[in-house]
Amino acid sequence: MLIKSVSLFLTSGRRASAGIAARSRASGGAPDTAAPSAQAGGSAGKKKKSSKGQQRMGDEGKVSPRIVDMLKKRTHFSKLEIEALARVYRKLVANAANSPVGSSAVGSPAPAVIPTPTGTTTECCCGLDRVVFRELLHNTFDLVTEEVLMDRIFCAFDRYNDGVIRLEEWVCGLSVFLRGTTEERTAFCFLVYDLNNDGFLTRDEMFHLLRNCLIKHPGDEDPDEGVKDLVELALRKLDTDKDGKVSFDDFQSAVLQEPLLLEAFGQCLPAENACLTFISTLQG
Repeated sequence: MLIKSVSLFLTSGRRASAGIAARSRASGGAPDTAAPSAQAGGSAGKKKKSSKGQQRMGDEGKVSPRIVDMLKKRTHFSKLEIEALARVYRKLVANAANSPVGSSAVGSPAPAVIPTPTGTTTECCCGLDRVVFRELLHNTFDLVTEEVLMDRIFCAFDRYNDGVIRLEEWVCGLSVFLRGTTEERTAFCFLVYDLNNDGFLTRDEMFHLLRNCLIKHPGDEDPDEGVKDLVELALRKLDTDKDGKVSFDDFQSAVLQEPLLLEAFGQCLPAENACLTFISTLQG
């Protein structure tokens, strides 16, 4: 199985240490923070052309020093951790290409050299597609959530909006996943919940996210009424300016006052123990 072989790859370098929790908090560089906006989905798909000096990832999974340096500045990872994440990424992509669990990304590979908005490029026959990414979320990060949220988490990682997760997206996304600040995680969760990427959480979006959270009983005449009540309760908690929808500022303000509201519309971040386990494999 695809994820089983990757798990073996990860655990082969694992070593027990009482200092795992302390090491997991060590930051390798400055965070890459940005509040979600209405342009999060649309403009992300535009790729900036690189005029010269294309940087590529070698056949052995080594990343060029320029890309490592760029990722170190944009994430909370060290140089060695970025190189380890690149090896895991290459393993996932290679196994997916040889796996009977096919995907559109594997069937229709992207160009070999991928320009990115930062002006660098990465080389890969394809990226991580939705199928592989969902298996990773389930098996590595113990993330069990609704299908709509799984798809939105993928979209939050897929910053270039091209249907696969590239190396740069993989490292930056995991930086928030594993070591993100409160601000970064708040921005990530809001982006996941903002189903149409317009910068607001509306009643319809909240209803769609919450409708599968309630247990429906056979005797219920209209189970959706309970969902509507939850939506109104959420609005009272989150809509600080009382305009009938939740902006990022509304959401951020509510989360700062009550951190439990961070995942008010469903789990979209991994549990801490899963993060520590994954990080230990990078440091082993």
